[in-house]
Amino acid sequence: MKRSTERILTTHVGSLPRPADLRAMWAKQSSPAEDEAALQTRLRSAIGEVVLAQKSAGIDIPNDGEFGKPMRAATDRGAWGNYIFDRLSGFTATSAQTIAPDTAAPGAAMRIVGVRWEQRQFAEFYADTGLGAPSTAAMRPTCTGPIAYTGQAFLREQLGNLKAATDRAGIGEAFVSAIAPGSLEMFCRDQNSYYPTTEKFLEALAAALREEYRAIIDAGFILQLDDPGLPGAWDMLDPQPSVEEYRRYAAQRVEILNRALQGIPTERVRFHICWGSWHGPHTTDFPLRDIVDIMLKVNAQAYLVEAGNVRHEHEYKVWRDVKLPAGKILIPGVVSHSTDLIEHPELVADRIVAFADIVGRENVIAGTDCGLGGRVHPQIAWAKLRALREGAAIASKKLWS
Repeated sequence: MKRSTERILTTHVGSLPRPADLRAMWAKQSSPAEDEAALQTRLRSAIGEVVLAQKSAGIDIPNDGEFGKPMRAATDRGAWGNYIFDRLSGFTATSAQTIAPDTAAPGAAMRIVGVRWEQRQFAEFYADTGLGAPSTAAMRPTCTGPIAYTGQAFLREQLGNLKAATDRAGIGEAFVSAIAPGSLEMFCRDQNSYYPTTEKFLEALAAALREEYRAIIDAGFILQLDDPGLPGAWDMLDPQPSVEEYRRYAAQRVEILNRALQGIPTERVRFHICWGSWHGPHTTDFPLRDIVDIMLKVNAQAYLVEAGNVRHEHEYKVWRDVKLPAGKILIPGVVSHSTDLIEHPELVADRIVAFADIVGRENVIAGTDCGLGGRVHPQIAWAKLRALREGAAIASKKLWS
């Protein structure tokens, strides 16, 4: 994995704005052969375009924009995770008409629900703005059979598209993101209706997802594991656990993830956490300080964390007390999806230098808080990536002068 040895390198979390025609194709795509062929052709050209756009914006470690993950609307924030249900067997769509309000009954065992605690705390805000639940009950399928990976052919096609695009652009290192088992769990309802225990369910997920992880590595790319659920499930569990109960919950899911990563070189893996990309108060976000040691147990070389928004920017101080293990890389978000304001390059540089002063300049790569596709307007997204590049250049002069 590249390191910032001569200057601060740049990357991002994954999702980039999709072309309108590609979104339209995904929206109407219902698998007739002619539609499938047209979609594959457009994916091939769109991935080529987005790789070149990232190179032009100054992104050192790009990706495919997550274009192979269906985004059917300009503001679709769940594409990073919902994609997986097109690649796994064992899940059945849950009808919105057949489910009760998704909260736990009094005295019931703790489980993930579709109504976050923050939504209850700020009920008027969510009702008035229409933002609704970050993951609604209607989008949460039920596990009704054995889980197996079925997306091999489609994944192989998309990895080939990215390889061709990066070769043409002269890019030596790129990443591909995939969901972690614990975060996939957030998208499910009644996950144990088939498997007898949560552990058996998670083990089945890990075994299936390992196929996707291995394919990404074998194709020559860096594997990015998307796991917003590591801190984010805290706000979805009902009844809400204590900090220690939640730490045990999170640690179990990291252990399961590491089983899925067995045999995969640590230096080919990066791990992303965030606290959800919807534009809300985020007052119930689980503190980084209370989860960072568990995050560092993931068998990855690099860790991507939110650090560029007003709810989490102060958490760079955590690294004064928590030593980044030798050989590891920190990829803090220094531009954010949470505001349409374009960060000034000097501010971006200040954020980068703050991390570099603590963990060492060679251990920092500049990134984004979360995916920009579906969170901000495309024009804003690309302006933020240019600000990222400009800020990294300023920081490099300060750190290597």
